[in-house]
Amino acid sequence: MDMKRKAPVGILGFPVAPFNSKGDIDEKALSQNIENLVDEGLSAIFTACGSGEFQSLNMAEYKTMVEVAVSSVNKRIPVYTGVGGNISTAVELAQLSQDLGADGYLILPPYLIHGEQEGLFSYFKSIIESTDLNAIVYQRDNAILSLDTLGRLVEFPQVVGFKDGVGNMDLNMELTQFIGNRLEWLNGMPLAEVTMPSYIPLGFTSYSSAISNYIPHISRMFHKALLENDHETADDLLQNIILPINTIRKKKKGYAVSLIKAGMEIVGYPVGNTVRPPVVPVEKEHYQQLEKIVKVAMERYPKNTAIK
Repeated sequence: MDMKRKAPVGILGFPVAPFNSKGDIDEKALSQNIENLVDEGLSAIFTACGSGEFQSLNMAEYKTMVEVAVSSVNKRIPVYTGVGGNISTAVELAQLSQDLGADGYLILPPYLIHGEQEGLFSYFKSIIESTDLNAIVYQRDNAILSLDTLGRLVEFPQVVGFKDGVGNMDLNMELTQFIGNRLEWLNGMPLAEVTMPSYIPLGFTSYSSAISNYIPHISRMFHKALLENDHETADDLLQNIILPINTIRKKKKGYAVSLIKAGMEIVGYPVGNTVRPPVVPVEKEHYQQLEKIVKVAMERYPKNTAIK
């Protein structure tokens, strides 16, 4: 595969959708979010995806988020978008992403329906064939692919990566063993740092990092420790920062999104603790718990002395 047909590797940045007091996309806050992720050394920006509240965006807002991402990144690293929903909308978003200068897209699960494997193949195929952009297949919820289905999809040169958000390790073992380095393997589990030690041996070296939006140096330290088999550092970060955050994340449905905004607000980014229904904002008690963890992260692992 040439460089054009290569998925980003490493820690992947998923900016949020910041809303202003009128409920509109705050372009300045979004640009700042993206700029910080780029400056912190993340390997790609994935805009208007799950963390960016894809499910609640209208077409104009989606277009704004992609335009801001492409402009802010300015070709320094790849920009991917989220496409999904019903088939016609997904194709429209893929084509819009191409028109706006994105490098590729992440295919989110189809709307509502649990399809058979042939139906899932047709869904992904229709999107992939609609543009020449790189495509990353996202396995989660009602889109769980068999080896045969993924094997058929990798025949399309646009398909450069596979992101797992299910956590079925038997299936992951089968997929990675038989498809191998034809794809980049991305861990897309909620708070992916928690499961990354189990994914590394299977060949998953990249992951989407929610905490990179507010404590990116922790994610970089953790990723480096895993790749270098530095178990002491990895375990220390897990016990003191990552697992405590994950405990809060599991308290409410939707916290996988809203907890990111809470963390960003805690460290001073102007995104607010505002999300769109059905996602709920972080409750005061949980917000205060996150504040304490972030304080530990900054004091125990000062950013200016963290491993780079």
